[in-house]
Amino acid sequence: MTQPPTPPYAPQPAGWQLPPPPWATPPLRPPPPPLATSPAGQPLASFTDRLLAYLVDYVVFFCVALLLAVPAFIILFVAVIPDLLEVQPDGTPVDPSFAEFFVPLLLIEVGLIVALLLLSYVYYVEFLIRKGQTLGHRTMKIKIVPLAPGAKLTRGSAARRWLAGYAAASFLPGYFYVDGLWQLWDKPYQQCLHDKFAGTVVVKVPA
Repeated sequence: MTQPPTPPYAPQPAGWQLPPPPWATPPLRPPPPPLATSPAGQPLASFTDRLLAYLVDYVVFFCVALLLAVPAFIILFVAVIPDLLEVQPDGTPVDPSFAEFFVPLLLIEVGLIVALLLLSYVYYVEFLIRKGQTLGHRTMKIKIVPLAPGAKLTRGSAARRWLAGYAAASFLPGYFYVDGLWQLWDKPYQQCLHDKFAGTVVVKVPA
């Protein structure tokens, strides 16, 4: 008796399906995580934007500081050079006294530190309050806003931000780096330490 022919392939279990052809569309990737936003829903400024804004402000501030420092030291050296070049009757130079040279130099340095602190206050507080942004912030299209939705940035908040930022960094070694890098691991608003002290956050704004 003749047996039925053998099928060309073994039967597959129930529920089995053919694999997709190699040219089939790959599975969709998961969507990117949502952008971090402020409590008011504004996108937060990135670390790069804030760093570049700081560099722009630093260049502006440095140029203004030079306008103050250079004339001050020129006046100092013009005033003390005659004493430095003074010689005794036998031709030997006269050693300048501490009061004649080092005290004026120390006073000018202290005066410059005070002047720079005042200048930084005017730029980072008064200019910020009046214009809404520093030149660096305007260049990078970012803005400092209060953490509370709907609130306005006050002079007190800007002053606290300045105290915990520029002023503190002027006297505490290493604080500048800790403060600036803090935003890299701060969640959820990517704040620096001076932001936390002042209750502010930095956001992106339209051009």
